[in-house]
Amino acid sequence: MERVRTPDERFANLPDFDFDPVYTAVGDPTGGDELRVAYLDEGPDDGDVVLLLHGEPSWSFLYRFMIPVLVGEGHRVIAPDLVGFGRSDKPSHREDHTYARHVEWMRELLFDRLALNDVTLFAQDWGSLIGLRVVGEHPEHFARVAIGNGGLPTGEERISDAFLFWQEYSQTTPDFHVGGIVSGGCVNRLSPEVVAGYDAPFPDDTFKEGARQFPLLVPTSRDDPAHDANVAAWGVLRNFAKPFHCCFSDGDPITKGADQKFLAEVPGTKGQAHVVIEGAGHFLQEEKGPELARVLNLFIAANPT
Repeated sequence: MERVRTPDERFANLPDFDFDPVYTAVGDPTGGDELRVAYLDEGPDDGDVVLLLHGEPSWSFLYRFMIPVLVGEGHRVIAPDLVGFGRSDKPSHREDHTYARHVEWMRELLFDRLALNDVTLFAQDWGSLIGLRVVGEHPEHFARVAIGNGGLPTGEERISDAFLFWQEYSQTTPDFHVGGIVSGGCVNRLSPEVVAGYDAPFPDDTFKEGARQFPLLVPTSRDDPAHDANVAAWGVLRNFAKPFHCCFSDGDPITKGADQKFLAEVPGTKGQAHVVIEGAGHFLQEEKGPELARVLNLFIAANPT
């Protein structure tokens, strides 16, 4: 599998992002050299593990305001860059990016490389599509789950006009401006310095094959290759009695109402102090990071293992 790697100097002097990356490797399903995966590992080794999974087209930079608040409560925070994003290697051809491969890459990182257990997952956007599949296939590794502005579509749901617009835009725009996309997904426009932080992993279009492909990998019909696996994961979630928390924002047209399915069907949602994060768009971690982190701290404290 051909891949590119973003030069380290692209990540110098990013605003509010004074975290050192850690690197490991995951397998290449085509038989080539292993792919390098970057992640942040902050806080004490013996703290409750909080796994933060970003979505499309962001990277762990998205969690820079949440990590200090979580670490301040004694938690160990793991924030990976998905393959194709951030400091992780970026496969050079769009067909190299499949839903199943991204699930396997994350499973390998979390359990084969990092040997994580009793994990508290927070996931948003594609972080939830990947993270909830991993939960559905390996629930024994998770102590708690929290979802904000995300879901686990099977292809049987009604697709929102907002998502269909985004999907078409992602394939037709000649300028896939990652920082501009993140800014446009927020209630308030981001500063040029922050926009540049989101652009940092993508020096040119050759680094954006995964970001371009992800919108097409969201299941939108029963014929989607991920349909059966996501249906199976939902079967596990419908019996998932461990604490499950919904913390969606009030300003995201793409995932609006997606929390209702979790609240109706996942038993672990019962009795939890679900919240709506006010004044945030799709990227609620960017706009309300400290508030969201405090919500997660309360969720963990209220549900000790």
